[in-house]
Amino acid sequence: MFRYLLSLIIIAIVVGASASLFFPTFWEHRYDELIARHARVYRIDEKLVWSLIYEETWFRAWMIGADAEVGLMQVTPLVAREWAKETGFKEFERQATENVNAFMADPERNIQAGCWYFEKLRERYRGRPAETAMTLAAYNAGPSRVEEWTRDIDASAIQETDFIERIGIGSTKSYVSSILDRYRSQPKER
Repeated sequence: MFRYLLSLIIIAIVVGASASLFFPTFWEHRYDELIARHARVYRIDEKLVWSLIYEETWFRAWMIGADAEVGLMQVTPLVAREWAKETGFKEFERQATENVNAFMADPERNIQAGCWYFEKLRERYRGRPAETAMTLAAYNAGPSRVEEWTRDIDASAIQETDFIERIGIGSTKSYVSSILDRYRSQPKER
């Protein structure tokens, strides 16, 4: 009996150790194909989208944010409805209006809408030295905040580090810095 119990304990330890090694890799990369596909459509580096999702929800598609943001990329109900309308599919518009949480809970739809919104924001900052940081800050705190933080300077010439220093909300500054660090530290190919 003791040997049987000891064998079970050893097996449980081996299975637990194996899971702790392989589960994070599976968990963090199970949406890579969806991310790559939609990032390509919107001309966004897939590693940036991956880093954003990592920061927003750590790949938990069911997440609902404090301000009613939904899914992997924490898409707001307003953005979900805008995206649904832009697609031209009346069924999407109906679903986004009736139950935005269910509509945006689908990982593929959420990533598609999130990438669409990210690119829409990025259009405002394209070509600027702080383009990526500004887009991330706008994604997190809204474009009006980015305008507020760059009001008294030439926003088209500010360097990324200087822009990040000007971010007036601590959680947004941390958000932008964390995503950029993770994004830039990823290997060229996963």
